[in-house]
Amino acid sequence: MKILLMGNPNVGKSVIFSRLTGIQVIASNYPGTTINYTQGFMTIGQEKAEIIDVPGTYTLEPTSEVEQIALNMLNTGDVVINVIDATKLERNLYLTLQLLERNIPVIIALNMWDDTKHRGINIDVEKLKTYLGVPIVPTVALTGQGIKELAESIPKAVSADFPVSTRDSRWTSIGNIIDHVQAITHRHHTWLERLGDASVKPISGGVIALVVLAISFIVIRFIGEGLIRYVFDPVFQNLWMPVLMRISDFIGGGLLHDIIIGRIIGGDISFLESFGLLSSGLYVPFAMVLPYIVSFYLVLGLLEDTGYLPRLAVLMDSVMHRFGLHGYAIIPALLGFGCNVPAVMATRILESKKEQFIAATLISIAIPCAALQAMIMGMVGSHGFQYVIIVYGTLLVVWIILGVILKYMVKGYSPELLIEIPPYRLPPWRTVLQKLRIRSYGFLVEAIPIILGAIIVVNILYSLHVFDAIANITAPVVTGILGLPKDAVTALVVGFLRKDVALGLMAPLALSSKQLVIGSVFLAMSFPCIATFVVLLRQLGFVNMLKSFVIMISAALITGGLLNIIL
Repeated sequence: MKILLMGNPNVGKSVIFSRLTGIQVIASNYPGTTINYTQGFMTIGQEKAEIIDVPGTYTLEPTSEVEQIALNMLNTGDVVINVIDATKLERNLYLTLQLLERNIPVIIALNMWDDTKHRGINIDVEKLKTYLGVPIVPTVALTGQGIKELAESIPKAVSADFPVSTRDSRWTSIGNIIDHVQAITHRHHTWLERLGDASVKPISGGVIALVVLAISFIVIRFIGEGLIRYVFDPVFQNLWMPVLMRISDFIGGGLLHDIIIGRIIGGDISFLESFGLLSSGLYVPFAMVLPYIVSFYLVLGLLEDTGYLPRLAVLMDSVMHRFGLHGYAIIPALLGFGCNVPAVMATRILESKKEQFIAATLISIAIPCAALQAMIMGMVGSHGFQYVIIVYGTLLVVWIILGVILKYMVKGYSPELLIEIPPYRLPPWRTVLQKLRIRSYGFLVEAIPIILGAIIVVNILYSLHVFDAIANITAPVVTGILGLPKDAVTALVVGFLRKDVALGLMAPLALSSKQLVIGSVFLAMSFPCIATFVVLLRQLGFVNMLKSFVIMISAALITGGLLNIIL
């Protein structure tokens, strides 16, 4: 049996899914898209049933790619558990009637039942059963209330004999049902409801957003850097390094050593610069990126499940639309200041391929990661903080100009932001941690094979002196357009591996303040570090990644050239 969990966005489907399936779940992308859904299993009697958390949809008359996928998945199910937000019964019933018209067995989970009492909403469940003709179970997913009864009622799901209606007649039927089954009494707003209202107003919402995002950024940095400093670095330095040294002594040298262990730098193995499969190949995804992935997705899960994320999206929607994006794009954009890898991965929350391409490209070009920012503050800031302001000011201007250009150049659509804003509530830790595990595991499965493959290719290119040839070919561009010394070419090429290391390699070159500003901006805007490059390839596909790459190089050269002239 295949059971589909269907309902509007933000009705608690993922929490009910977690309650029904436990922790044995699989996250997958729908074929041909970046839209993901979650699959798990549960036992009904003596049988094992598959249960799928279908992407949230308001209608079976698709207006977006997500809704089209929900419709496609409906055709594969045996039973539908229609999850309804009991506090918004009228709006939710539109999808319910469409499901009943499909003549598929349906059972309704009337979720957020506890909130109806708080809001003065009284629903006669027995009358509602009579009107709809299918089993209805009131549930409170956060506490587990009604979940056992819901699971036991799945075999009782029935197909209602509903005639197919047009849009207007459905709403007429819904109005009639609401008049007979629901009554609302007066009550005062709670402090959470007042906070929810303040979160979407321009002035108060802006202040709240700054506070929430600042705290989120601090928490992400704190957890990420803490995991690196106190967990992963000690493991790699104290436990893994001795093993690598023994393997290095055994292999001896040559290309095989460079591929497996990496190059010996200053008589030692550097996890950042040696660039071998067992050194940088494991250190980059596990010790550099995974800590930020974990911290990012933990914070993202909390923002999702408390109900704040939709409010931030609404608040920023009008601004982001100027760049061909909608409000949700602010989330990956801000995360890029911590690490570009989770930021690019987070573009999956955007609905259209156009939005995903624009957001991923702008993040890779105009948002320096935390490691590069630290180097900019240290090296450029030592010449005067005004030069740091020039670097960040330039990147902001590039973000704005390039965003407007891409809005009109990139084909595709940018859908309006049509989302349900749920009430603020305490997040269920079980669900947050479960999503964290699924997402972190998904990153490792996707990224590690490509990173290891890239390391093999780069080492082979190094052995064939391809990078030396690139340096010689690009030297006239670097010296002529950017005004940097020829020796800076090597550092710029190394930027593909690690941008902060590349900027550090410019330290011995005694660059002027002007040259440091140009070098910093060019490194920030040109091709991303290998970890981000890998995620871009996975997220956008080869062709769109190549287009993004061309845009990066072109924008970096134009901006660097203009800075060389202006400064």
